[in-house]
Amino acid sequence: MKPRFAIAVLLGSLCLPALAQFQTPEAAIKYRQGAFSVMAAHFSRVAMMAQGIQPFDAKTAAENAELVGNLSRLPFTAFGPGTDKGAPNRSKDEIWKESAKFKAASDKMVAEAAKLEAAARGGDFEALKTAVGTLGRSCKSCHDDFRGSKRE
Repeated sequence: MKPRFAIAVLLGSLCLPALAQFQTPEAAIKYRQGAFSVMAAHFSRVAMMAQGIQPFDAKTAAENAELVGNLSRLPFTAFGPGTDKGAPNRSKDEIWKESAKFKAASDKMVAEAAKLEAAARGGDFEALKTAVGTLGRSCKSCHDDFRGSKRE
């Protein structure tokens, strides 16, 4: 077996579990909620440092910011057809009615998460504080426009 073919087969087999988890709208909703939840937990660790609630630890900040950067790209694949109605669901109808605006907001959040990651890697506390504030505002803006109360 040629190495490129073997790599392609391996990568293809790794995608199968991801495809399987989206067989129902409810599975996609759980996936995106889980991704957002884990991302928020790691962002909170960095934000607490930036706010002076926890002591600044450059290594811990960089590790958590890297996870935020990676996780930020995951949930948006789970906003597919039918996931506007599954329960429980906090998404507003505007996600689907204003899909270009939602895409722009999600792209902005991913870009801001990458900036947080870069700032944390640099170890500069002031740059980290700025990046935390910018990402936090990006998240809030999206929540204001596209996230409502829990609905069944």
